[in-house]
Amino acid sequence: MDGAAHTGDRLSDAPVRVSAEYQGMPGDIARGRELAREFLARVRAAQGAAVSDRAVEVVQLVVSELLTNACKYAPGPSLVDLELTGDRVQVTVWDSAPVLPVPATADPGRIGRHGLEIVMAVCESFEVHREPVGKRMRAAVGLADDLTSTTTPLSHPA
Repeated sequence: MDGAAHTGDRLSDAPVRVSAEYQGMPGDIARGRELAREFLARVRAAQGAAVSDRAVEVVQLVVSELLTNACKYAPGPSLVDLELTGDRVQVTVWDSAPVLPVPATADPGRIGRHGLEIVMAVCESFEVHREPVGKRMRAAVGLADDLTSTTTPLSHPA
């Protein structure tokens, strides 16, 4: 192994799920995208689920953006869970920072800090929940090429 913080994943029968832990090390974001790509390939093969190429790209993008935020703004470990729930994938990222993310005001001149805007634009839903330690961000991505779905506004349930 190359010393990566990725601690492995586990795949259960039902529901189909995979999890990995990261430590904010170089390469974690790429490993997170690889985890998503491999998970969806297994969903296609083992479950016979119809997973569009667009869904594979969107899930990788969402994992990348949420894991980047965790690595950038939260000290310590982060966890990524991917779970097949019907015709969608739930992407969940936990990190140790209690501060809830807030989308920045639209500014075409701003360089960077667009990750949350991107996630909210491409997902069917996005939620953030405070945890006893840190927070849990959850996004749902449809497996089909349904471009008519809308994103649920960012919610911060108490």
